[in-house]
Amino acid sequence: MTERVQEFMQRVFEEVNIESYRFQLDDIAGKLAEDTRGPFQNSFMQECEYMNQLINVIVSSLRDIELAFKGELTMTENMEKIMNDIALNKVTPIWMKYGFTSTRGLNSWLTNTKHRCEQLSAWKEDPVKVPHVTFLNRLKNPNSFLTAIKQVYAREKQQELNKLLIVTDVLRKLYWEPDLQPCKDGAYVFGFQVEGARWEASVGQLDESLPKKLFSVVPVINCRAAPLPTEGKEDKTVYQCPVYMTT
Repeated sequence: MTERVQEFMQRVFEEVNIESYRFQLDDIAGKLAEDTRGPFQNSFMQECEYMNQLINVIVSSLRDIELAFKGELTMTENMEKIMNDIALNKVTPIWMKYGFTSTRGLNSWLTNTKHRCEQLSAWKEDPVKVPHVTFLNRLKNPNSFLTAIKQVYAREKQQELNKLLIVTDVLRKLYWEPDLQPCKDGAYVFGFQVEGARWEASVGQLDESLPKKLFSVVPVINCRAAPLPTEGKEDKTVYQCPVYMTT
């Protein structure tokens, strides 16, 4: 086994300990009563299912390679492909199929996978509650979480889901600031960066980039649902900013 592959396997099973993040969906569901399992809980449960699939394929692939080097399994073409990708710091396509959209190198991708697991692990301890701030960039399907915001609003206000949109209010707080008050409408999200500009929190608007700084971190955003504007009454002062999951 190459040194690079050994180092990566050690990181997966010891440093990151990815096997410890397998989510017991039945146990999580057992903490939820019928009236406390709503759209947000369904969104996070779906994320746990996605992560379980990814963890299983990573662990299975690496364990098979380990057994092949011990002579207990025949080395296959797929195993050799995974090993070559690890040596090149690439996320192998077999893992990417079960993973999330990403352009990261393998080591950065593994760290990001751990961060995604940590967010879900924190949520599952008390799944009735929505996280104080949700890292939207650590969800495989962020649109599901945004749809949950609209579903909750639709139920409370007796509105049609297809007649709602998500409104974003950028706050002046970062997620770690202790005086960030609980969200009363919608949900707080974090994880956005502006490319080619910067968010000037002191005035609450976009501004020119600072020299040699292509990216700028956006503070916490309050995502909330609202009715679609009446035709012909669109707010021209609002910038419809394109958002991408990857570069």
